[in-house]
Amino acid sequence: MRPYKVLLFIAAVMACLAALCEVLPGRVAWGEKELRWPTLADVIETKDNGQGTMDNLVDTIIEPIDTIVELTDTIAAKDTIVPEKPKPVIPKVAVDSVTDSRLFLAAFYEALDHADGQMIRVLHYGDSQIEEDRMSQQIREKLQAQYGGRGAGLLPLAQTIPSRTVRQELWMNDRKITPAQGPRRYLVYGPKRDQRTDGMYGVMGQVAMMNDSLVKGSEAITAACTPLDGRPRYTQWKVFADTSIHYSFAGDTVYLSGKGKVYGLSQQSSTGVIVDNIPMRGCLGLVFTKMDRELLTRFYREQNVRLIIMQFGGNAIPSNQNPGTIQGIVKGLREQVRYIRECAPDASILFIGPSDMLTQTDGEWHTYPMVPYMDRLLRKMALEENIAYFSLYRWMGGAGSMARWQEIGLAGSDGVHFMRSGARKAGNAVADWILSGRTAKGEQTDEVNSESEVVE
Repeated sequence: MRPYKVLLFIAAVMACLAALCEVLPGRVAWGEKELRWPTLADVIETKDNGQGTMDNLVDTIIEPIDTIVELTDTIAAKDTIVPEKPKPVIPKVAVDSVTDSRLFLAAFYEALDHADGQMIRVLHYGDSQIEEDRMSQQIREKLQAQYGGRGAGLLPLAQTIPSRTVRQELWMNDRKITPAQGPRRYLVYGPKRDQRTDGMYGVMGQVAMMNDSLVKGSEAITAACTPLDGRPRYTQWKVFADTSIHYSFAGDTVYLSGKGKVYGLSQQSSTGVIVDNIPMRGCLGLVFTKMDRELLTRFYREQNVRLIIMQFGGNAIPSNQNPGTIQGIVKGLREQVRYIRECAPDASILFIGPSDMLTQTDGEWHTYPMVPYMDRLLRKMALEENIAYFSLYRWMGGAGSMARWQEIGLAGSDGVHFMRSGARKAGNAVADWILSGRTAKGEQTDEVNSESEVVE
């Protein structure tokens, strides 16, 4: 038989097998047995090799865990065979493997050279992964240790989620109250009943209404905000509110009175670096365009915001198995990046992608298929928008690394969130990565961003 006929025969066989994999489910009952074989989606690209390459940048005790490939086997058939849903066919995304995305932090690095004479503000927006000041605390500590600055930065008037750095208590009508008993809050994220239509939220994406008609007596509020280490780590108080709100301070306590909006409080210093922790539980990060442009622009300018960190994406993973949906979310995040850049043209932007996340199938835990896909899309988006990108997924070790983190006590049983020890480790890694992007003279390094990859 001539070579070209052999080639045609092989191609025809492969085409038939591909068609069968596409049409038939990945398993079928045959008598008392069940046969399994790979689907077409399995063959194309639904798994990731998990080979993170951050080892030469960040010292980590986490060893990459290779993806476990399930072998075709026969098992006893159950009474009822339920075909598996077809696995998603994930498009391939070309990702630059040369560009060190920290070059887009040049404006922030330049601003740090002047931190001894002025305040340099860093805002860290994120989902529940940064609640309790997790990760932000380590970024703050490392930046302040090197460039000065004091205080935990922005605090909401009503602190619904406890912080690891500041303990807050509210008083109204001479009695201690819970946040739910105080001034009514509106949030740009969460249930629609708690949202506004005018976008007047402030830089934290929330606002407290003093003298709200639903809360009698809220025109006079006392907020005690005590640093948890027992010493005043700040040198000045700031209140961001309507001009109708009057306030005074006594130690760690602020007294507010009047009728109007309170956007936030801040414990800070007049020089050095201030890092604000702004968690948005359950948020995809698609909310910034709902926030008043003038309010944001004024805060970013007057408070000399020079770095904005956005840490989102994880909340999209558990409920989405469609690559098109992930593409749409990343497109929406691109719009948020552009909006923030318009409001803060002098600030650098850093996007932190989602960590590894686990789901259970047939009793086995494995990485959600969309985690590596979203990670690649987000990095591609970041490079195209000229912003820095840090891949938590790659730094952890890639696919399956969350299981290893669970084993050594760095991640929770849900396979999604870090324990506090894991958050500290991740926060330190981000801070080290930022700081290592410049030399002692403030010049950028030529070090390749080794968290990148090339997908052919």
